[in-house]
Amino acid sequence: MNWIHGSMMNLTGLYHAIRNATGTAVTKPIRKPSNTEIKLLPISLNSKPLETIVWMEPITLIAFGKHLDVLGMIDKTVHNINATTNEIKFTGNDMELGIETIVEGEIIEKGKIAIDAKLFSEIVRKLPDNDITLTTDSNNNALITCEKSKFNIAGKSGDDFSYLPYIEKNDAIVISQFTLKEVIRQTIFSIADNDNNKLMTGELFEINENELKVVSLDGHRISIRNIELKNNYENKKVVVPGKTLQEISKIVPGGVDDDVLIYLTDNHIVFEFDTTTVVSRLIEGEYFRIDQMLSSDYETKIQVNKKELLDCIDRATLLVKESDKKPIILSITDDNIELKIQSQIGSMDEEIDINKEGKDIMIGFNPRFLIDALRVIDDETVDIYLMNPKAPCFIRDEQQSYIYLILPVNFMA
Repeated sequence: MNWIHGSMMNLTGLYHAIRNATGTAVTKPIRKPSNTEIKLLPISLNSKPLETIVWMEPITLIAFGKHLDVLGMIDKTVHNINATTNEIKFTGNDMELGIETIVEGEIIEKGKIAIDAKLFSEIVRKLPDNDITLTTDSNNNALITCEKSKFNIAGKSGDDFSYLPYIEKNDAIVISQFTLKEVIRQTIFSIADNDNNKLMTGELFEINENELKVVSLDGHRISIRNIELKNNYENKKVVVPGKTLQEISKIVPGGVDDDVLIYLTDNHIVFEFDTTTVVSRLIEGEYFRIDQMLSSDYETKIQVNKKELLDCIDRATLLVKESDKKPIILSITDDNIELKIQSQIGSMDEEIDINKEGKDIMIGFNPRFLIDALRVIDDETVDIYLMNPKAPCFIRDEQQSYIYLILPVNFMA
């Protein structure tokens, strides 16, 4: 029987570390004792923090049978717990995305095991609010004990688990955790949600000296954020899977003064922060040439209070079912914008004061696309540029730190 014993330590750091390996963010308040005795193989820690620690989505910790038939867990999530050194290491890998996080501890007997993560998390979630002990035997069977409850589950040898690939890391790109988390939030909504065009399911990361440009598009809209970096770097372009960025956004703490190190190779991107490493394959292919889609020409420019516009469009969507494709009509005149929507449920008409330059225009948009863009803009007022009812609108600031392009939709006037 393997016994790996951790010293007394603050549980907060531990559960954040394991949470990082699972790719799941803490979404509800949990009780965190100031100290706990940690036993890994066996593990002993409070069940409620562990519930959050080990909760894993299939997207995060997967060992597919194509490469890991020996695990006997095809199409199931597998979580590897490794304590063969003086560190306790939690690893998940699906051959496209791998996450590894480390917890230091005093280890009595070294060992490792691969466990069905979904089953493990479900068991932990339903256990009493008390310490949990996990022990394994020579046949890789795991015994989970909490108070008077005992679960025996089959594990697999940790030797058969696929660890993160070795990536040669040179010239780290340094960005604050807060900035990385924000730039993902401000662009991820406009990636495509299907694999018809693989490039559209990812985001372009383009490095040009001391500027990082992040771009996403889905064929109906484009989101662009330009970030100024602290240092100059070699010019590079890579396409990062949206799935990877969604996981990064969940597990990066987001500290303003804490950094993420990003390493780029021909085939991989590596994110390092705190005691966590994320390795992801890149999407192959040349990204779309978006510069030719962006124009500084306009016939109409309006400046409007962002919150008023956002709230108005949000109210309008109450009359639109998710399956409907009813546009919201914007009728722009000298000093106001009239917003209209009509559906089988009913109709809405509302006016908002604006500042306008140029011609009057009537144009229709998918209301959801406008809401997605406006929600991630922090400015009090926004500038919207339009050419004609058939051309895309642009929402951008003067410095062009953000640009949101949205295609219009046809409507019956």
